[in-house]
Amino acid sequence: MSPQAASPRALLHLLFNGARALDVVQTAHQLGLLEALERGPVTLGALCEKQGFVPGRLYKFLDCLESLGLVQREQTTDALVEARYTAAPGLSAAAEAVVGPRSLERDREKYDWRALHGHLPEVLRGERSMPRESFDWPPSTPEQVAGFEASMAAGLGPILEVFRTHGAKLWRPGQRLLEVGGGDGTLAARLVEEHPGLTVDVYNLPSTEGLVARTRQKHALGDRLGFVGGDFLREPLPGGYDALSFVRVLHDWPAETARQLMTAAYAALPSGGRILVCEEFRTQERLAAQFFWTYFLMGVDSCVSRLREVEFYLQAFKDLGFQRAEVLPGPFEIITATKP
Repeated sequence: MSPQAASPRALLHLLFNGARALDVVQTAHQLGLLEALERGPVTLGALCEKQGFVPGRLYKFLDCLESLGLVQREQTTDALVEARYTAAPGLSAAAEAVVGPRSLERDREKYDWRALHGHLPEVLRGERSMPRESFDWPPSTPEQVAGFEASMAAGLGPILEVFRTHGAKLWRPGQRLLEVGGGDGTLAARLVEEHPGLTVDVYNLPSTEGLVARTRQKHALGDRLGFVGGDFLREPLPGGYDALSFVRVLHDWPAETARQLMTAAYAALPSGGRILVCEEFRTQERLAAQFFWTYFLMGVDSCVSRLREVEFYLQAFKDLGFQRAEVLPGPFEIITATKP
């Protein structure tokens, strides 16, 4: 199923009706309709019989889903009950991820985006910014640090999936990984749990040490999950590791800073050491997934948060002297390369 892209006018109609469109999608997900449609094709009559729906009303409901490009209809007669529907592959899982009760979008609602809403002309002219008490970059208060790291941990699902998929290629028994900018240690903890021969140290600002200690205790990992405090903008990266990872870190900084961090990784790694970069690379789908932060960070000049094409990182690896660069596919790709 490959629905046509919406025209500019059609897209704007849908955006204006965004709250109503979301109501339709959430209802379809809650009722199990998306799963039934994904297993389709299924007739409108069969859906009505199973759920007790009124055919004419369900027809209009499914028109709403079709207008969003989520459902495709095939109707060979004028009889409503004989219309056959098929959902886009993966629709049910996508709905759970985006509109489900534990979705990232719901988590993001805790941020003060309303400080900008309705004031974008002033924001674009630099006359209005996000209040520092609402969001500061880098986070400056203990509350901001804890809130930001918790939000990052909430979005680890796709990242864990790609690390899990390629784990056999990435890790060997006895290896040590330094996760640069590793938040509260949630990703590190999961990697340690899934790969018994791996030890991970989180390298982050000293203010996050308590968060990592809490994660270590929660997962009962002992010294297999460590912490190294420091500031990667001002200090060399620690040595003695077989691999260094940057997971959703480099896009938050200007290109020059991102290259400096990759240069620091090259200096810290031994011969045969590996760098891993896991980012949301710039594609149409990733831009859509990042819409909230793109909107929110218009009012925060200190945070770049720039999605870059994968070629930026591949070229940087080549320029620095890394070899055997490879892009490992997944919901978040991992780019990996080795120091000769």
